[in-house]
Amino acid sequence: MPGPRGLPVLGNLPEFGRDPLAFLTRLRDEFGDAVRWSLGPRPSLFLSHPEHIAELLGARERAYDILDIGWAFKRVVGQSVIMSKGEDWRRKRSLVQPTVRPRQVRAYAATMVDCARSAADGWRDGDRVDVRHEMALITQRVVLRCLFGNDLGDRTRALADAMNVAERVIGAELRSMSLFLPGWVTTPARQRLRAAVSTIDAEVHRLIRARLREGHPQGGGAAEGRDDLLSRLLAARDEQGRPLSPREVRDEAVTLWAAGHETTSTALTWTWHLLSASPSARDRLETELDRVLGGRPPTIDDHDHLIWAQQIVKEALRLYPPAWLLAGVAREGATLGGTRLPAGTVVWCSPWTTHRDPRWFPRSTEFRPERWDGDSPDPVPDHAWYPFGGGQRTCLGARFAQVEAVLVLATLAQRFRLDLPPTPVTPRAALLLQPSAPLLATVRATVRTTGR
Repeated sequence: MPGPRGLPVLGNLPEFGRDPLAFLTRLRDEFGDAVRWSLGPRPSLFLSHPEHIAELLGARERAYDILDIGWAFKRVVGQSVIMSKGEDWRRKRSLVQPTVRPRQVRAYAATMVDCARSAADGWRDGDRVDVRHEMALITQRVVLRCLFGNDLGDRTRALADAMNVAERVIGAELRSMSLFLPGWVTTPARQRLRAAVSTIDAEVHRLIRARLREGHPQGGGAAEGRDDLLSRLLAARDEQGRPLSPREVRDEAVTLWAAGHETTSTALTWTWHLLSASPSARDRLETELDRVLGGRPPTIDDHDHLIWAQQIVKEALRLYPPAWLLAGVAREGATLGGTRLPAGTVVWCSPWTTHRDPRWFPRSTEFRPERWDGDSPDPVPDHAWYPFGGGQRTCLGARFAQVEAVLVLATLAQRFRLDLPPTPVTPRAALLLQPSAPLLATVRATVRTTGR
């Protein structure tokens, strides 16, 4: 199988660490759809064809193990559903999944809109704002209110800072030899992460203890008077009537918080960047908002009618997928395309490279929401677009994130445009795909709201 040469012990880690996105794109373009490479001492396979990716994602629970690598990431999410496997994974998924089903997402839609409106109320025509910072404030408030029932007041800032530290340390570890250091090795970055996790744990465990003192019904359902995700996690029971332990609740709550906050704020940040450079797409969005909403705030019932807004979000997720790299470790007997894989092979795929492959997306680097029209002449193959993964391990919060992104975008775009300088923006492949520099935008009130 073709692939790039690597260094002894390090393999292709140095080139990957310098610029992961460019390296993975080179693998696709120079070596084909299935490429041999090595991340440090680990033999790896990189996939680019949707058929291979569908096979990998569809068999991840049956033929592949979770990639147990990276001390920092495991320190944050613990043994949550995304790190569990086998019977433990099936049990946890059955307990966590009901908390983010469509009916629950529908119940949280009003919170999403309310948080976006509160942010917009603080904007004024001509203001200069850091787009990522503003989107993060909104999505953090949404997830904290949906998860814990309130935005935690004075503690919100400390928790946000702690999660930002965790994101930076995890991203840096992924691109360096520290990825392979045992847990007992202490580095300055790991010390910062331990302090950040201690801050997160103290607050989450405080909330768990408070809810347990309130008492919860034994047959499932949220605690009386509460309908937040934490109450539902505490009330959940498996087929044997067993609840999640306080530590398990902590792991799932922190995972839902991190995924629900960072992923959506990143997607919205890139969405504003793309809209600012596409006046026609922005005009069409504002026309749709006028037609569907008529000046009132959106509700969950409007979501399915905001077709262009959905296509904008979907196209932003194509060009800048927050989760840019996925992996599984082949078990004994795993196959791909009819070929048996050596046990222990790490099989990777990247939404970044697949989403930008001109074979599946004509004019692949252009922002074209119309490619998602129902009558588009260029249908997208299955698994050529997979920002939330696929198969049984599809992100549990995918529906929550997509609904939130559309409703927040609609709420803000009703009242304001965010104008960004027409300069190139380089993505930074950390834990998520973030802009490498702040996106500073000028807030412009739309004509419809001026003079209200």
